[in-house]
Amino acid sequence: QVQLVESGGGSVQAGGSLRLSCAASGVTRRFCMAWFRQAPGKKREPVASVDVSNYIRYADSVKGRFTFSRESSDTLYLQMNNMQPEDTAMYYCAAADRGWVPLIKDEFKYWGQGIQVTVSS
Repeated sequence: QVQLVESGGGSVQAGGSLRLSCAASGVTRRFCMAWFRQAPGKKREPVASVDVSNYIRYADSVKGRFTFSRESSDTLYLQMNNMQPEDTAMYYCAAADRGWVPLIKDEFKYWGQGIQVTVSS
């Protein structure tokens, strides 16, 4: 029932910005939602999450540059500013059917197909 579709990816030069969107169906505000990313040869890592209390968590690598917002149960955004080549990765929208879960990939049951983000120097 849960479907997640990412959009807004692409290529940008270092210092630039992109905004990712996640269209979610079959979810409610009781779900914990998150963004993950995975670079080639790297493990999938968390970027940001929001829980049932609207508490937002960010990875240290993106804190101060990225902003995760949940406009509604079915609309999520990841605003990425001052992007760096290290941000190049496939980005995934994820959902867990609990109000709060540890920010690790195995806790998230539902995943989008991912969208590529490339940052050049």
